[in-house]
Amino acid sequence: MAKYIVKKSGPLKGEVSISGAKNAVLPLMAATLLNEQECVIRSVPHLRDVQVMKEILESLGATIEEQAPGEYCIKAENIVTTEAPYELVNKMRASFLVMGPLLGRKGVARIPLPGGCAIGARPIDLHLKGFKALGAIVTIHEEGSYAYVEAAAGPQGLIGDRIYLDFPSVGATENIIMAAVLAEGTTFIENAAEEPEIVDLANFLNKMGAKIKGAGTDTIKIEGVKSLHNVRHTVIPDRIETGTFMLAAAITRGAIHIENAVPDHVKPVIAKLRECGVRIEVGDEDIIVRGDLGPLTSTDIKTLPYPGFPTDMQSPFMAFLTVCDGKSTVIETVFENRFMHVSQLNKMGASIETAGNKASVKGNARLRGSEVMATDLRAGAAMVLAGLVAEGTTEISEIYHIERGYENFIEKFAKLGANIKRVE
Repeated sequence: MAKYIVKKSGPLKGEVSISGAKNAVLPLMAATLLNEQECVIRSVPHLRDVQVMKEILESLGATIEEQAPGEYCIKAENIVTTEAPYELVNKMRASFLVMGPLLGRKGVARIPLPGGCAIGARPIDLHLKGFKALGAIVTIHEEGSYAYVEAAAGPQGLIGDRIYLDFPSVGATENIIMAAVLAEGTTFIENAAEEPEIVDLANFLNKMGAKIKGAGTDTIKIEGVKSLHNVRHTVIPDRIETGTFMLAAAITRGAIHIENAVPDHVKPVIAKLRECGVRIEVGDEDIIVRGDLGPLTSTDIKTLPYPGFPTDMQSPFMAFLTVCDGKSTVIETVFENRFMHVSQLNKMGASIETAGNKASVKGNARLRGSEVMATDLRAGAAMVLAGLVAEGTTEISEIYHIERGYENFIEKFAKLGANIKRVE
């Protein structure tokens, strides 16, 4: 099994360029199933999750060619099956995003219940609620050791409707948008997720000829169209990678110039780091982060749907708070099982206590190198950040989680001066 070996490093300094967003490119790739014509997507990051989605699309009949580094040409003219293979879907939760476009274009889809990071139940009930509102018949079956969801449109196909989401789920919003694009009539999604990745998906679909308004607000309107045409699109920069490198500068008391970033997408992270004493300069497409200009103090964070503090930044930010002055409180409201990194940080010498969805962090910890594991994707990033300032050597296992979501992770950190390497 591969591991990361991280040793205490000095202040990280230099420039880093942010890759295309994992959480944006996966729904974009799924959306190409709606289109019989050629779709070109640029700034596609080389990630394990992207490879899984590529294999799922190919299993359904799409052809995918990487025309240049990070530039995918996807043609889904001939969909040969509407059932995604269990062995691929089980690797990644976002694989369920192929259900909406398959249902919208072919009128039927059969998808095993998905896998992914073990950070909570993350039920698919809101996805299914949306499909049912559009007129689909949805059933869940057990087959052998796994369950699958089957959805079929009625004789008239999918029909637009008004859908209220009980929670602003990103995945459900994306799946319903894709199902509604080719539906008859108009669909409204109320209490929709507002994340930048939703906006990127809507922009991508609109370039194809879809009619979507309101993405980025809590109400999205989709007027059904008959067909879509070819498209070229560049994926937005990854806001979670941006936040990770901001924290890398802060925790190591370094200075990092982050390029190809969208500052508006990380406003809550910028605000909280400034509360801690980190100096941040914001440009149009870049951010300069200085953690070396004074003492760093504690702050409290509470995760919320966008535009609130992102749940994906909670564990990396907690690693940073362990070395700040004072006590901090972290409240997780999005996922019910996202404190698994706490035991790993405590193993390194942190002092964190949890009760329900609340964690109390005692600062000024003297972190020490230890053998820890990446319990999920973002927790893995937290372990790396802690390892950069811990005395001695930190060995991080289960790093496949990290490599699901960060492109050229080792190379980017090493270029900034981090003492980090990957070993088999």
